[in-house]
Amino acid sequence: MNTSAIRPFRIEIPQADLDDLRSRLANTRWADAAPTEATDFSRGVPLSYLKELATYWGNDFDWRAQEARLNSHPQFRTEIDGQTIHFLHVRSPEPDATPLLMTHGYPGSFVEFLELIDPLTNPVADGGSAADAFHLVIPSIPGFGFSTPVSSAGWEVARTTEAFAELMNRLGYTSYGAHGGDVGAGITGRLAALHPESVIGTLVNSDRGSLGLAGDQFPIPDHLTDDELAVVNAERESWKAERGYLDLQSHRPETIAAALTDSPVGQLAWITEKFQTWTNPSATTPDEAVNRDHLLTNITLYWFTRTGATAARFLYEAAHSGLNWLAPSTVPAGWSVFNTDPVLRRMMDPTHQIPFWFDHKEGGHFAAMEAPALLTDDLRTFFRTLQPEV
Repeated sequence: MNTSAIRPFRIEIPQADLDDLRSRLANTRWADAAPTEATDFSRGVPLSYLKELATYWGNDFDWRAQEARLNSHPQFRTEIDGQTIHFLHVRSPEPDATPLLMTHGYPGSFVEFLELIDPLTNPVADGGSAADAFHLVIPSIPGFGFSTPVSSAGWEVARTTEAFAELMNRLGYTSYGAHGGDVGAGITGRLAALHPESVIGTLVNSDRGSLGLAGDQFPIPDHLTDDELAVVNAERESWKAERGYLDLQSHRPETIAAALTDSPVGQLAWITEKFQTWTNPSATTPDEAVNRDHLLTNITLYWFTRTGATAARFLYEAAHSGLNWLAPSTVPAGWSVFNTDPVLRRMMDPTHQIPFWFDHKEGGHFAAMEAPALLTDDLRTFFRTLQPEV
């Protein structure tokens, strides 16, 4: 068998698996209500909200309709470095379109980018210019979605970067752009650092939550004012309450793997919490930040592929790799920042060495799902600047 071959792929979840999910949801063993229930997610997902969302998931959510939507885009699998890699490859009707690799983060999947596919591949139909068209390659990180089973230990950001570089080469793209957020941003930046001969430019998306990583993932600069330091310290305090998921998965992934693989409501709560606390704070529930069916499609993908476990293991491998995610590169780079604060650029780019920086008050961590039109416009604007003048 030629394992390097590009093989067409379709999602076909067995009906028995769908029936099992609905049965488990219907027979959930619920926690007793807290004496005083917080309804603002300050103590996690409120029980009343979780019950309502689980009822919708089991009774009203139409997986088959979502499966058909996913299958409307060309999907493939191939083997790279011994690992099955799943990806969407959606070519534009414009022959001169720019190839673009798009990489998701955690707790996301290739599902994050669904709303961007049509406007990016066919901008004319979206009221744009043919010059803004992209051929899209949207892979699933090993251990996520259908890039399973995981063949061996050691799959983290560096190894994934090389696998995705090989994927683009295997597809015949010797020159391409790259985009991603969260883990995808790390892969995107590393691609540019290690493969500048192929990567023409990178646009990463971020949000004000990145300020919480100051002093941990990167140093706090000494040029910030007292007011700016107060903003940074407030985000660092917020991150202390948020990072429990990361600490557990980075050090004890097998403990949470058991729960996420056995309990759909456990998986539902685990991801839904992040879609509340990481989206724009103007939304009081995840439903106000992203479409409910879009959110549940992402969560259902985790459930059917049992990737709550393998995604946790990826974070463990990443935490123990010793890799610096901020890889310097000479490739043109841009940032698209959502739910932002000016302090973020003051910290990351105080002298405006990054010429392409887009700030948005809207959106948040899951920009492709929260603010797809804004992110689409940023991608078009950024890569338009890299086109040769005619």
